[in-house]
Amino acid sequence: MRLIIAEKRDVAEAISQALGGPAKPTGPAYHVNGDRITWLWGHLLRLTDPEEHDERYKLWDLNTLPMKWPVTYAPEARHADHLKRIIELAHQADELINAGDPDPEGQRLVDEVIEFAGLTGKPTQRLLINDNTDSAILKAMKNMEENKKYHGLSMSALARAVCDQRLGYNLTRCYSILAQKKGYDGVLSVGRVQTPILGLVVARDRAHEGHEKQAYYTVKAQIDMPGQLVEAEYIPADDAPMDEKRRIVDAVFGKKIANEVQGKPATVLSVQTSERKNDPPLPYNLLALQADAAGLWNYKPKKVLEITQRLRDQHKAITYNRSDCRYLNDERHEEAAELLLALTPAFGDMAEYAAPNRKSKAFNSKKVTAHHAIIPTMNVPELDKLNQDERRIYELIVKLYIAQFYPPAEFVATKVELKIAGHRFKAEGRLNSSPGWQLLDEKYLKEYEKAEKQTALHKLLQDDSGTVESAESVKAFTKPPALYTMKTLLKDLTAVAKYVSDPEIKKLLLDKDSDKQDEAGGIGTPATRDAHIETLFRRGFVAEKNKKVISTELGRQFHDALPEFAVKPDMTALWHEKQKQIEAGDLNYLQLIEEVDDSVALEIERVKREGINIKSNAVQCPKCKTGFLKPRKGKTKFWGCSNYPDCKATFPNKAGKPDLKAKPAKKLEASKEHKCPDCGKGLIRRPAKRKGMFWWGCSGFPECKFRCFDEKGKPKLEN
Repeated sequence: MRLIIAEKRDVAEAISQALGGPAKPTGPAYHVNGDRITWLWGHLLRLTDPEEHDERYKLWDLNTLPMKWPVTYAPEARHADHLKRIIELAHQADELINAGDPDPEGQRLVDEVIEFAGLTGKPTQRLLINDNTDSAILKAMKNMEENKKYHGLSMSALARAVCDQRLGYNLTRCYSILAQKKGYDGVLSVGRVQTPILGLVVARDRAHEGHEKQAYYTVKAQIDMPGQLVEAEYIPADDAPMDEKRRIVDAVFGKKIANEVQGKPATVLSVQTSERKNDPPLPYNLLALQADAAGLWNYKPKKVLEITQRLRDQHKAITYNRSDCRYLNDERHEEAAELLLALTPAFGDMAEYAAPNRKSKAFNSKKVTAHHAIIPTMNVPELDKLNQDERRIYELIVKLYIAQFYPPAEFVATKVELKIAGHRFKAEGRLNSSPGWQLLDEKYLKEYEKAEKQTALHKLLQDDSGTVESAESVKAFTKPPALYTMKTLLKDLTAVAKYVSDPEIKKLLLDKDSDKQDEAGGIGTPATRDAHIETLFRRGFVAEKNKKVISTELGRQFHDALPEFAVKPDMTALWHEKQKQIEAGDLNYLQLIEEVDDSVALEIERVKREGINIKSNAVQCPKCKTGFLKPRKGKTKFWGCSNYPDCKATFPNKAGKPDLKAKPAKKLEASKEHKCPDCGKGLIRRPAKRKGMFWWGCSGFPECKFRCFDEKGKPKLEN
């Protein structure tokens, strides 16, 4: 019996059906011709935490840093039963087949289960599937290889996960402990991806705020040409006073050029006309979908991920939603006619007029990675039964899929160069021919129509002449880098290499993404970026103001307190270089972990020595002078010293702040005359909730819970 272990249940189901098996499993597996096909729920195992190996690590204590602990796994509690049944099946099998996703993470997910079960010696094959169609699965089954061939890929993924854990756990504790000693009440979390994202936002904010606007000048001329009035712009000569973007920076010079061409004849030097085509955008991957949803409705990345998860799991309406790919396998084109027909009742003419025989550049098996683009399935839901968020996202996905079967938008572009009084000018025109796929979306159609300008420019011929009716030098100012929006931040996370000055680091980042679409030296993955951004918001490091993502004062302080390696993407690049060596078998994964441990230890040593520059609004305890007052909850909110129990100072709450002027509550003394009949300790007379009433309780509470009524100022003890 063979046991095929897929990463996801829908992949296991697809394998079952491709092999002629059922669509429903029996217990934890599909039964097909004597074989079993099971699945994982993501990671069934987790890397163990430091406190599971050393009791000292349960407390956040600077003296225990840096922490080191063995690389071991433990079952995820919520999946423990499923894991146990998979391991039982694996022991019964004669052969195992790793059918995890065809990427390092997918390789590792299945390998860690096989290792945990103690079955690394059992014959194991590797099944690589990046499309759930029957033909793709059957083809992959014929081309399986030994799983051990991918051992390096598995160890690379393990090394990255362990290093992320070692870096995050140690530095987060280190910075948080030192900040809390200064009164900061929170966690300063550090991560290989999270803190460089903070670095991007801080850098953009400071560039925006520090921008000094500079004036520049554009010389424009209105020219009376045969049959039309042409607007042209001066092309500065090489010796003109210009900035790095070839913009005139001298007002006198700009005015001089305008005066020289005023009323002068203009001659056409050249006319370049070309027919252009604008192909439809590729179908969505998760990041592109998150970016568009942020731009249209200000949706957070996490929200889009959750919506797509519902569309996939509950409605079965879309394919795998965490994909980082925008291409489709060639085989997917064969189902286009049937899928477009299924979409027609819900999307009407839009789907009906699509040409299923048209094949856009999106259909290219060579460019499909672990998963293909996000597209609709044959299970088309009733749109009215989707909530507003689900419908919006679903319609985006469907429209971009349908667009693949529409012709490109077409237009005629014209560039004209003219000579006026010895100076060169240029004019550009565009005449729309056919909107093609842009008819499907009002936003795209408006952009298409708006782009049309100087529509008769293509009619000009070389040596045509005219006269300058008017000319002027128009003053404008340079603009600061735009503050991030959620959309632009997400886009920038795919191409942070452009901000890296070190050529070696930049090359490593670009090489990392050389086989990916929509990624050019990025950090994080489409499936994890939303979590990193969410953490930055939750910790108070970034905020959203007027739809702009900006850094907070705390975020900037934390950013400035961190070492350069933590707030720049260099670490991702350097780790990736080591991971490639691990994949090739040239480096043991433990060596990378050891290197990271060493760099973490050096940073902790530095921070212990130099401290952390974090300001806090916390109020210092007026009693002990070393602790800080923190909000506490009892029957009512009050403020207590952070040095408790060494300092027991408390203050009442007033408008969300400690009331330092409040008189301390009168301390109730135990009676020397009246003793507790149960334990012999003095009784205390206490005020009851009802005004003017009292009761007596033992001063030994909570060990002794004796209490009784008050009678004329004395405890009413039963005889």
